[in-house]
Amino acid sequence: MTLPVTDLATAPQILARCRDLVRPALTQAVRRLHPWPAEMAAFSLGWSEVGGRPVPGPRAGSHGKGVRQALTVLCAEAAGGSAEDAVVGAVAVELIHTFSLLHDDIMDGDETRRQRASVWKAYGTGPAVLAGDALFALAVETLADCGTVYSGAAVRHLAGTLNDLVRGQAEDLLFEARPWTGPEAVSPQEYRSMARHKTGALLGCAAGLGAVLAGAPAATVDALARAGRQLGVAFQAVDDLLGIWGDPQVTGKPVHSDLRRLKKTYPVLAAVSADGPAARRLVALLTSGNPLDDTAARRAAELIEEAGGRSATLAEARDHLERARDSLGSVPLAPAAVGDILTLLPFLVDRRM
Repeated sequence: MTLPVTDLATAPQILARCRDLVRPALTQAVRRLHPWPAEMAAFSLGWSEVGGRPVPGPRAGSHGKGVRQALTVLCAEAAGGSAEDAVVGAVAVELIHTFSLLHDDIMDGDETRRQRASVWKAYGTGPAVLAGDALFALAVETLADCGTVYSGAAVRHLAGTLNDLVRGQAEDLLFEARPWTGPEAVSPQEYRSMARHKTGALLGCAAGLGAVLAGAPAATVDALARAGRQLGVAFQAVDDLLGIWGDPQVTGKPVHSDLRRLKKTYPVLAAVSADGPAARRLVALLTSGNPLDDTAARRAAELIEEAGGRSATLAEARDHLERARDSLGSVPLAPAAVGDILTLLPFLVDRRM
């Protein structure tokens, strides 16, 4: 299959079209929750402030690009269905994504997300766990009640993803206790496997679910799901870069936030595993037993770049982006929808630092 030429300038419009299509159904779904978890969900989605007061004007719902819901819509279209076929799946995926962020912030101790308090910081840990559980249950219920002949297949598709998400998160948490060097150190290959489950699983689910709801054959579902998983690994690699070198106004997180937590991200692991003086100095800094203050974090970032961690991570992202393109080209798909998907791929990976 010959893939169409893409136009990066249209990517924001593609995302906006999908968000506008999904938003009414997503709003209706959240309203089905108990008022308290619904308020926390609305806060997490950027619709309201603490206490439920709506966010005014263009800021409302501006949190996040809606990548996963867009993939569900576009992949349904690519598989020969309509955008409307995929709305219920896009809602379920967005609910699961929001649930995962609520729980991830608790596990990672992140006090901010997207330039304001995370849900657990604003409402408390227990309430945030409850809100995440409510979103999880609502996502499954939404698909189960969608009233099409594909609802059973859609729920099974989502269930497999949830198992993968748990596996990836478990691996990520276990990495924290492992050393930086030696036979027990986390390798870049192990980290890649974790990213494929933790981040790739939901993007793969988003893509495959659109095809499932469009009634596509198994080969098409598998190809689109593979493309989404590859995009997920690329997406995670770029997130890792942004955690070290990102602009806080873009990322919504403090500068060097991952470094301060000594998080084992791909750039650090690639740098540590390199052979050279910069890698050795980086290991000495990371294993000193001292917390990384501003000066030490800046020095660590310099050493990671000097040891090749930044360039290795960019190469990793680009490699998986190409694999995503290959998967899209492996089965017959609607050209216009594929063009929209291909437009999003580099836009999502080549995010601003």
